[in-house]
Amino acid sequence: MDVQMKRGMLDVCVLAAIQSEDSYGYQIIKDVKPYVEISESTLYPILRRLEEGRLLTVRSVEHNGRLRKYYHITDAGRARIEEFKGDWKEMESIYRFIIREGDK
Repeated sequence: MDVQMKRGMLDVCVLAAIQSEDSYGYQIIKDVKPYVEISESTLYPILRRLEEGRLLTVRSVEHNGRLRKYYHITDAGRARIEEFKGDWKEMESIYRFIIREGDK
């Protein structure tokens, strides 16, 4: 798969993982893992990029004597998910065209 395409899809997967409730890194990995393989070394740069893009915000909460970062999706993050859904419809159409052409 194209690296840029996969990167964009992973970004949206992370946003989707936190769209219904705030979450932290380890939980995000657990939530996403049934659908796509993602490691900590992949997740944390994504989270930083999404924060820099203002698609999510971060707050620290003490948990068992340590600070845990919780991630919250912003309105811009929700808009990105909706944008992805529209893009995906176009990708499906392109895929159907490619498959149709391959069958001739």
